[in-house]
Amino acid sequence: MKITFSPARHAERPDIETRGETLIIDGEAFDLSTIPEGATLPGEAVASMWVCGPVERIDGQLHLTLLLSHDADAPNGTMFPDPVRVTSDGPVPMPPYARTTEKEPRG
Repeated sequence: MKITFSPARHAERPDIETRGETLIIDGEAFDLSTIPEGATLPGEAVASMWVCGPVERIDGQLHLTLLLSHDADAPNGTMFPDPVRVTSDGPVPMPPYARTTEKEPRG
């Protein structure tokens, strides 16, 4: 599964994971396995505000775009994220919500 992110400032960030070709957003499962090769499912057909673009199957792989919520001080990697390829079940790796502000310990 190839996931592209569309950054947007938003106060919430969902938990997103995959299980095979099922996308799980905050515990709600969206089975995308029935999308045939070359087909496009409009993002609006997926009942989630986090899916913000079409879902397509290209060369056997699902491609989709998810809204990437971030805070006002998000780092560049969040503002201009690279797509991720999900090859195993579990949480989807996402860029950080906000810039970390932890200070280095003084020695």
